[in-house]
Amino acid sequence: MARVAGIMGAKKTSELIPLTHPIPIDFISIDFSLEEDEIFIKVKTKTIWKTGIEMEALTACAISALTIYDMIKPTKQYCEIKEIRLEEKKGGKSDFLDTFEEPLKACILVISTSTYEGKREDKAGKIIQKILEEYNLKIMNYSVLPDEKEKIKEYLKSWTEKGVNLIITTGGTGLGPNDLTVEASKEIVEKEVPGISEAMRAFGQERTPFSMLSRGIAGILKKTVIINLPGSSKGAKESLLALVPGLFHIFKMIEGGGHSQ
Repeated sequence: MARVAGIMGAKKTSELIPLTHPIPIDFISIDFSLEEDEIFIKVKTKTIWKTGIEMEALTACAISALTIYDMIKPTKQYCEIKEIRLEEKKGGKSDFLDTFEEPLKACILVISTSTYEGKREDKAGKIIQKILEEYNLKIMNYSVLPDEKEKIKEYLKSWTEKGVNLIITTGGTGLGPNDLTVEASKEIVEKEVPGISEAMRAFGQERTPFSMLSRGIAGILKKTVIINLPGSSKGAKESLLALVPGLFHIFKMIEGGGHSQ
């Protein structure tokens, strides 16, 4: 009875605890071990979803314990539920964070003629910088360029030659007559990595139907990864969050390393 109650409780977690999200439960097990005067409850849950499932496990444990309490109180009046704790949590993006002896070096290139001329404030580049710094990347350069293909190519080549690991561009990925970032990038990268741009657009498409209109690419020149992000601050943020921290594994692969997962 306690096992069934715990499973039902896990499924109703979002109804019981404010601000928790209703999520699908792919697996749940509730096991009991009986000692001399104690019953230990162990719950294990799994899901493939956007958020963790620890609250469902903790709720299942609590409901199971309360069910046992209710059923044994006629024979043992003074019962006690001692502690409920999370012992282990695995999965999610944090499990795919690679570490490096030295911080990765990054450059940010804001491509916008209006921003270059001082007519528009840059927001996307600052958002990109904040996210990269949260992952301990060292920002080597932050520049604003006009929508001129040759200047963009010159910048990308120069920082590649200086050995930076990552160049993020923002702007110039749309369908306007002056959107030339993609053309500039395509002319210099040696290997395209379509999975990166596919991941960004798939992530964005769940949030706005305009994501499919971004033409940004990702590729490698020598040992430098170049990624085109949209020019809007919201698009740039969502696109980059779709990639980190899994993106950083590419630098292990560039050096000849395999997959550790």
